Amino acid sequence: MPEAKSSLWRTSFLALSIFGLLKSCQITKSLTGVLDDCFCDIESIDVFNNLKIFPLIRKLIEKDFFRYYRVNLKRPCPFWPDDSHCSIRDCHVEPCPESKIPVGIKSGNYNKYSLAANAIRDIKECEQAHELGAINSTLSNQSKEAFEDWAHHDDAQDHFCGLDDETSPEAEYVDLRLNPERYTGYKGPSAWRVWNSIYEENCFKPRSVYRPLNPLAPSRGDDDGEGFYDWLEGLCLEKRVFYRLISGLHSSINIHLCAKHLLDEAWGKAVWGANVHEFRRRFGSAETKGEGTRRLKNLYFLYLIELRALSKVAPYFERAFVNLYTGNVHEDSATKELLLQILTETKAFPMHFDESSMFAGHKMEARRLKEEFRLHFKNISRIMDCVGCDKCRLWGKLQTQGLGTALRILFSEKEIKNLPENSPSKGFQLTRQEIVALLNAFGRLSTSIKELHNFRTLLKDQR
Repeated sequence: MPEAKSSLWRTSFLALSIFGLLKSCQITKSLTGVLDDCFCDIESIDVFNNLKIFPLIRKLIEKDFFRYYRVNLKRPCPFWPDDSHCSIRDCHVEPCPESKIPVGIKSGNYNKYSLAANAIRDIKECEQAHELGAINSTLSNQSKEAFEDWAHHDDAQDHFCGLDDETSPEAEYVDLRLNPERYTGYKGPSAWRVWNSIYEENCFKPRSVYRPLNPLAPSRGDDDGEGFYDWLEGLCLEKRVFYRLISGLHSSINIHLCAKHLLDEAWGKAVWGANVHEFRRRFGSAETKGEGTRRLKNLYFLYLIELRALSKVAPYFERAFVNLYTGNVHEDSATKELLLQILTETKAFPMHFDESSMFAGHKMEARRLKEEFRLHFKNISRIMDCVGCDKCRLWGKLQTQGLGTALRILFSEKEIKNLPENSPSKGFQLTRQEIVALLNAFGRLSTSIKELHNFRTLLKDQR
């Protein structure tokens, strides 16, 4: 049966060949075949995502439950003086009135419906931002009870990210739909320092490797880039996976910036779209000395990790009493139905990453390695508070929390399998914050793979 399903995906892939997926240019010619450390090929992921998942996840993240993300953009950088706050207009934060947030989200009663809530519900969209690209967010200092129903399972030992944004008095609700992730002009030493700290201080590497892991770091003139990834073979699976996750996240973010780039701003009107030149600069074979394809493959690897997490967490959402609560019964029912449809598709994918091969050695060593893995990733989530651009910080925090939630799910298999059938408050739980981050982060990866298809087409047309 797995071979039959795999054959079906490959047959479907042929239908996409007319779009020039494999013959666009040197950048993507070698972006084919089986990924390292798993048994899935890129072509199957392309078909699965672009034809099945992307249309569904795009609809889901537009739903009210997934539009509003609670985030603290005022927390100082814990690692160095925060002296490089972005003053660019497109990094600006402009709050939305709290009255525009669905009452069910503000109340914190995520698994309860209320006639009163429906009676007073006002879920109109926030007004368009007064400034181009400005972040719309809502101060919610009086929503202290927002996560009381979930406090009993906030066990720091099980989490890969800090959850302090959920209860911080400085946290704001942000309408993600009015604040799309795109190029803001934030770059230079501040942005470089963030990524350099992530790669050089938090990724694992053998002591014998002296070359910087940060792809933004200048390389030696005699280095052709061909052996850059060879050092990964000197690491255990878990540490290789860690690097590929970070590299994949970096690649995904770069694709978003290339796909939603400021192309023109004549007559006071901005034009956003795909910047092929910028895409080449970040992923082109010549421009990256052959590393661009590896970076894109790591994006696919990250996609598989989060896809696997969604397939494994399906039993949690399939329970009847787990509701995606905003206060609108009909809207919430449709949202959950759409989520379950997506989860059904994820479970049907035939070539999932096998996480059971991780942390499978000697018990004490496996426990130590898992804790080291968790702490390294948690540290990266804290580095997001050092991002100088508020919009970049918003999406950085959301995507790291989404990946952290996915990792938590992957290593909570026993807890998910042993969920009590009739008890909504016992066993494995996810906060609304984690759910919103998980699905939006996966939506970002799905969008990245879809945008890769678009860039392939654009590059082919330019030949």
